[in-house]
Amino acid sequence: MSWATRYIERLQAGETVQFRPRGGSMKGKIDSGQLCTVVPIADHASLVEGDIVLCRVRGTQYLHLIKAVRGGQFQIGNNRGGINGWISAGGIFGRLVAVSD
Repeated sequence: MSWATRYIERLQAGETVQFRPRGGSMKGKIDSGQLCTVVPIADHASLVEGDIVLCRVRGTQYLHLIKAVRGGQFQIGNNRGGINGWISAGGIFGRLVAVSD
């Protein structure tokens, strides 16, 4: 089981989740260990560039940015210039709505 599997399952059940991710890939938007609140996606068409989402790209789970949107596809990347790849709406499970210490 990967780090976000239990949160993804809860999001798919319609629940809001909170967790403290570790790492530096989102520094400047989320610092390692900050409390993140993620809500289920009601309408994937509402997702826009700059949203931070809990997603899966090629089997790996991320809390990363939507870098671009193209015809129902979303390019996912971190806040340090890295790109994870393109995914469909089915690979996005929740949207970040709050970050706190």
